[in-house]
Amino acid sequence: MKQKLVILITILSIFLLSACGTQNDNDGDKASENKKTANLYEQIKEKGEITIGTEGTYAPFTYHDENDKLTGFDIEIAREVFKRLDIEPKFIEAKWDGMIAGLDAKRYDMVANEVAIRPDRLEKYDMSDPYIVSKAVLVVHEDNDEIKSLEDLKGKKVGQSLDSNYRKIAEDHGATNTVVEGFNQAIDLLVSGRIDGTINDSLSYLDLKKQRPDLPVKTVYEEENATSNGFLFRKGSDELVEAVNGALADMKEDGTYLKISEKWFGTDVSK
Repeated sequence: MKQKLVILITILSIFLLSACGTQNDNDGDKASENKKTANLYEQIKEKGEITIGTEGTYAPFTYHDENDKLTGFDIEIAREVFKRLDIEPKFIEAKWDGMIAGLDAKRYDMVANEVAIRPDRLEKYDMSDPYIVSKAVLVVHEDNDEIKSLEDLKGKKVGQSLDSNYRKIAEDHGATNTVVEGFNQAIDLLVSGRIDGTINDSLSYLDLKKQRPDLPVKTVYEEENATSNGFLFRKGSDELVEAVNGALADMKEDGTYLKISEKWFGTDVSK
């Protein structure tokens, strides 16, 4: 009996030690991961390079010019920010619907792509101070006299990106969404009559009409309150966000931001 008791105690001791070891390993892994996140800015500074996810197809914020060079308002703001931080930005292009997933998967360190600052995003991610504000507009075919407001979208077809803030607005008003890869595709579907409308940024619409003035489309609604947009980071990127915010503040103070804003939009888009 004593021998069996000794064996049982020995087995229990081994089990408890093993469990403690596993817990310690898990705690160690979590601590290591948190340390990596906390030191992200230091790692970036040491490397001298930051990777930035962007769409590359969303004019005038991030797109390719006639020489196939990546450019746009967001691109230029990001380049200026990291020039001041003595860090080289490396842009990695991705479709919008997979862009935030790419950030989660650590394909890049941040996203610069006209990302709306929303409470649900702030729960999971860090975001910079706003660097541009804009209003959503509802775009329809120029011959459409049926849709005049968001309320008229009930039962209609719209074209929005899957993770777009505008998709939620449209669906909240009863619209059925056709997933598109970007604003240009939505406009093509609208012109061909395959959808009834699309919601997007007012600045994007103005740029579209400037580039393609003959498009048979019009706006029938503009939201009253502006949406603030910022750079997106993984949660825990506090030091990096602080550095970016400092650079943005300096750009606004010394007039560099206004110069870039007027170049792209002819006005100050921070207000």
